Amino acid sequence: MLNKFRLDGKVALITGGTRGIGLATAYAFGEAGAKLYLSARREEYEDAGAILTAGYDVTFYPADLKTREAACALVKRVADDAGRLDILINNAGIANGGDTPLFTEQQWRDVIATNVETVFWCSQAAIPVMREGGRGAIVNVGSMSGIVSNIPQNQVAYNSSKAAVHMMTKSLASELALDNIRVNAVAPGYIDTDMSRGGMVHPVRGPIWLEMTPMKRFGRPDEIATAILFLASEASSYVTGDILVVDGGYTTR
Repeated sequence: MLNKFRLDGKVALITGGTRGIGLATAYAFGEAGAKLYLSARREEYEDAGAILTAGYDVTFYPADLKTREAACALVKRVADDAGRLDILINNAGIANGGDTPLFTEQQWRDVIATNVETVFWCSQAAIPVMREGGRGAIVNVGSMSGIVSNIPQNQVAYNSSKAAVHMMTKSLASELALDNIRVNAVAPGYIDTDMSRGGMVHPVRGPIWLEMTPMKRFGRPDEIATAILFLASEASSYVTGDILVVDGGYTTR
């Protein structure tokens, strides 16, 4: 039964794969036997160097995926090199927040382009490759913020972007089911990453976040990575269109 979690012979592309949840997922997939392609902006590669010494089959491709052309070029590069693409993890994202009256047009566009459009463009590019291979798995990294409006921070753009990712996940799952391409999402709560750590140590936000989380602790990146591994593997072969919430119980309140 545990063999169903293995990814031997599978080719996986992880966007935002050099930090936080993406890097933890890369380690999990490497341990499970996948051939890894990690993409991120060039300046984010410093944190990922150690994975090269872990004995995994990993290739780095720097890319800024906010355009259709860039996403298509990345997927084509992976497919040309590996001859296939079995798994796509859409993890790249940003978490800009701020009071709505002061939020600029550029801030809004940056959040939507990174968190929503990148997911669509990469998925769109991957679908023909997966169809040619006869199957595939796409896992999108959403957020509990796409389910509830968490407090005390104001982050309308981020919350809206993650809700869009969840609906995109369900819509793609329905569209691609007969192609044997499963599409799911994981919705993390407060996870101890560079993106969230500022809020965790904030004298106001941090205590509120902990108080509203029934497990009374923040999550670890590896706790999201194992959920992504489940959704990407044959262990979830009859699961599609699901939003798997991993939030220490935050959304139960």
